[in-house]
Amino acid sequence: MPDPDWWQTLWPRPDDVLAKLGIAPGMEDAVDLCCGDGLFTVPLASMARRIVAIDLDPEMVDKARARTAAAGVANCAFVVGNAYDLTGFVSVPVDLVLMANTFHGVPDKARLARAVASVLKQGGRFVVVNWHRRPREETIVLGQPRGPRTEMRMTPEEVIAAVAPAGLRPVRVVELPPYHYAAIFERQPE
Repeated sequence: MPDPDWWQTLWPRPDDVLAKLGIAPGMEDAVDLCCGDGLFTVPLASMARRIVAIDLDPEMVDKARARTAAAGVANCAFVVGNAYDLTGFVSVPVDLVLMANTFHGVPDKARLARAVASVLKQGGRFVVVNWHRRPREETIVLGQPRGPRTEMRMTPEEVIAAVAPAGLRPVRVVELPPYHYAAIFERQPE
């Protein structure tokens, strides 16, 4: 996980990013999957009745918990766990699963997409924020190349190909300058 300074430089207003993605207040339940230090957890929690923030790294979960506490957020549960085990951490179907800056590193993307689909309500959305497939040397933040290795980066079409077979319909791709996009999916009726 990179240091918070360059994340804050890259995403100075995470609430604006969520709004650009069409995420709005009024949701019942949401998941911040692979939440990292909670940069998106806090604004997401202000839009949902309840949020579950999940990360594999206990240190990141502690940082996310501290960030939400500092912001006065009280509607967030935290889980240290593997994203593949999502169904064990989410007890009710959710309106939204957000996954920012980590999908490229998931070894079994189809398995993860199935796990996400299984916890979404019909019409629920899966939002994948990802780095564009550009050479790492071109994605400069605070004077240094940032983000995943070039060969790990995915095009929106590659994300769609990995996620859609799980029954998640691609809705749209949103540009998030300067280096990201979001692929938005919706769970289809069974």
